[in-house]
Amino acid sequence: MSRLVFSFTTITTKTFFLHPSSSSFHFKIFKSSSAASRVSTMASSDSSSSPSPSSPSPSSAIDFLTLCHSLKSTKRAGWVKRDIAGPESIADHMYRMGLMALIASDTPGVNRDRCIKMAIVHDIAEAIVGDITPSDGVPKAEKSRREKEAIDHMCKLLGGGPRAEEIHDLWMEYEENSTTEAKVVKDFDKIEMILQALEYENDQNKDLEEFFQSTAGKFQTNLGKSWASEIASRRKKQG
Repeated sequence: MSRLVFSFTTITTKTFFLHPSSSSFHFKIFKSSSAASRVSTMASSDSSSSPSPSSPSPSSAIDFLTLCHSLKSTKRAGWVKRDIAGPESIADHMYRMGLMALIASDTPGVNRDRCIKMAIVHDIAEAIVGDITPSDGVPKAEKSRREKEAIDHMCKLLGGGPRAEEIHDLWMEYEENSTTEAKVVKDFDKIEMILQALEYENDQNKDLEEFFQSTAGKFQTNLGKSWASEIASRRKKQG
């Protein structure tokens, strides 16, 4: 338990401090301000030594992060199936989406910080279920069930509490496309994919037209539409 230290009064060079100890109060005399500073620092360090009850325990945090390692090692299935050399990982994809949210211009009614968080959470269930694509033949409802089960497990692994609840809420918000932020991040998901497709076309002499076709007309925000148009324009010039 931390000790509370209060400055009581100052007489010449001596400072009187009052602090509670058990059921009684005691006076301590410190002959210099540096001594008082040391006591204040001690109280501060005592209070910071105990983890906040709202934070995951060290054990839960490391368990959670260890599970998330597979996001770094699992390659995005769409690129693997098209024989892309050195395809991006799930984490690569989410990271650049986070950068998109970070650099995007301010939009009235859109919480940019929430978009950043949502971008780095939206595919987190794939740490367990993997990257399920339409060509896998898994019905949409079944895919959603598997991912919901995975996110519940991951939040439980994190120990519950506010951090786990925030991750769960961000993931559900994205899945349900229920807010403007979710719509922005959904657009970033498609933007990141077609930008990556353009880069693979340029670097590996591939024709990845199907990825551009699959996103055509599906952008929900003006921001998404303008960025998609820029990518399409560059692709046309390079083709």
